[in-house]
Amino acid sequence: MQTRCLNLFFILIIFWGFCRQSPNTQLPPLITRILKMVGFGPADVPPSAAVKFVGAGTAACIADLLTFPLDTAKVRLQIQGEAAASASIGRVPASMYRGVFGTIITMVRTEGPLRLYSGLVAGLQRQMSFASVRIGLYDSVKQFYTRGSDHVSIGTRLLAGSTTGAMAVALAQPTDVVKIRFQAQSRSNEHTKRYCGTIDAYKTIAKEEGVRGLWKGTGPNIARSAIVNCTELVTYDFIKDMLLISTPLTVIASPVDVVKTRYMNSAPGEYGSVLNCATVMMTKEGPFAFYKGFMPSFLRLGSWNVVMFVTYEQLKRAMMAANPNSSTSVQSSEPA
Repeated sequence: MQTRCLNLFFILIIFWGFCRQSPNTQLPPLITRILKMVGFGPADVPPSAAVKFVGAGTAACIADLLTFPLDTAKVRLQIQGEAAASASIGRVPASMYRGVFGTIITMVRTEGPLRLYSGLVAGLQRQMSFASVRIGLYDSVKQFYTRGSDHVSIGTRLLAGSTTGAMAVALAQPTDVVKIRFQAQSRSNEHTKRYCGTIDAYKTIAKEEGVRGLWKGTGPNIARSAIVNCTELVTYDFIKDMLLISTPLTVIASPVDVVKTRYMNSAPGEYGSVLNCATVMMTKEGPFAFYKGFMPSFLRLGSWNVVMFVTYEQLKRAMMAANPNSSTSVQSSEPA
């Protein structure tokens, strides 16, 4: 069902692109409404930077609420088989999970359905800080690099995407660390659980690992964010300009994502560095370890992006429509 929705989504985009080549082509009313809904039609009122900032964070939270179980399954699969599995940090036994839905079913059966949303509070905190910067400030940073020019090259888009991605990670890294540790914590080891709550997690990590512990794994997370940002955000930007429709970089992002998850979830001193974490994975588990959790990650990225960007476009329109001052200023600037 999800694949069919994604296929329909891209077919509509391609159809819209072909029709744009002929200015006189009239789209069917239903197609026009759908394209406008997902942001490919002209906005009634241009959104401000503040609207984009708040809208991106809110839309990302809504998308996270709907896709969080897939993210949790991805984390469980990514840490599965870790050589240094330790009961003291509440990790799950090796070979406990098989496949996306097998992981979800096993978690529901052994830990309860609510466990799929373990770490949700930190996840929503992450999206409000991470997506607001990564997506909400993308257009502003892009305009900064182009110095107001109408011509935006692929290099400028990639640079803007990488910049906002790095800024977002620098701001939201502590929330990502806490989210991943909650998702990795199994109820089967509840008596040795690491944290009692989200606030306790922040305090405990800062106390036991220092403030730097909250920013653990920032390097690989910046690399992953740059790849993902260039994949989804720049591609989305290109789709709106009808220049590019492809997402091959998700395959490249997977190994970085796995290393990031392992390193951020590791106990103090378990890995000497990010490179050491990757080396241990390669030597003890082989190259396929870098693609653990690929399927839930792929499914989540697809569904998350569709929900997020559709919601984002609608929130921008709704917020601008609800602001009479912005409507008045736009109308007053129009020629008589």
